[in-house]
Amino acid sequence: MAYNSLESIVAYCKEHHASFYEALLADDMEERDVTAEDSLSRMTALWHTMQESAASYDSSLQSASGLSGGQGAKMDAYMKQGESYCGPFINIVMKAALEMAESNACMRRIVAAPTAGSCGVMPAVLIPAAEKWKIPDKKMVEALYVAAGIGQVAAERAYIAGASGGCQAEIGTASAMAAGALVYLRDGSPEQICHAVAISLKNLLGLVCDPVAGLVEVPCVKRNVMGAVNALTSADMALAGIESFIPADQVIDAMKEVGDKMDVSLKETGAGGLAFTKTARDFEKEFRAAHQ
Repeated sequence: MAYNSLESIVAYCKEHHASFYEALLADDMEERDVTAEDSLSRMTALWHTMQESAASYDSSLQSASGLSGGQGAKMDAYMKQGESYCGPFINIVMKAALEMAESNACMRRIVAAPTAGSCGVMPAVLIPAAEKWKIPDKKMVEALYVAAGIGQVAAERAYIAGASGGCQAEIGTASAMAAGALVYLRDGSPEQICHAVAISLKNLLGLVCDPVAGLVEVPCVKRNVMGAVNALTSADMALAGIESFIPADQVIDAMKEVGDKMDVSLKETGAGGLAFTKTARDFEKEFRAAHQ
C-alpha cells in the first residue's frame, strides 16, 4: 500500500469508514506482512521508549562539545517562578523539548521522530498531553501511527533529512507529525489532521540546516522547542475549524521545491547560515583542535 499522499489516506478512511490510525495500521500490516498485534506491540514499545527517554533526563550531563546540557533544568527553574509569558503547559512542553534534544546531544537513548536532530518535538507535546489529560496508552499509540503516516508521506514526496532539504525537512516534518497526532488525540477528523499538518509545515518552510561545527546542538536544540510549540498552535487552529488554503500534500511538495532550490551551503554543510558566523567558525576551530 505504502501511502504517498495524505489525500490517499483520507480517501481510505472514507472508503473503509476507518480512522486515520486504522488506515496506517492496515498499511503497516500489509507492507511488513505482520499481524495487528505484532504491529501494535512494536509501536507500543516505541511509545514506552519515548517515555523512558524523557524520564531519564540528567541535567548534570554535558555534551562532548560543551554546547548542550542543563538548559532543561534552567527552563524548569524559570517555569516554577510562575511569571512566564507562555504559561504552565507551554512551559512544560518547552522544557521537555530542550531535555530530549539535550539528551540526544549527550548520547542518551532517544526515539528519532523522524530524525535524531528533531527527536525532541514529538515527545515534548505528546507526553505532557498524555499526563495532563490522562490519555490512555492505547490512544497515544494510535496517535503515533498517525504521526508515522505523516512522516512517511513527507519522506516519500519530499525528504526528512536536513542534508537533503534543510531544517524544514527535519523540524518541519517533526512539527507536522506532532500537530497531526495532537488533532487525533482530540478526535479530530482526518481532514482536520491534514489541515494541522499543512499549517505547521507552512510555518517552517524555508528553514535552513546550519548546525555549528556540524553538531546537532546549535541551533538545533532550541529549534526543537519551536517545532513543538508550533505543533500545538497548528493543532489548535485545525481543531477550531481553521483550514489551510493550500492542501497538505501540496505544502509538502512546496517544501521539496524550496529544499531543491536551497543553496548547498544551507543544507548541513557548515558553509552558510549560523554555521558560518564568526562565532561559529571560531568555535569549530577550537573544537576540532581539541579533538584531534
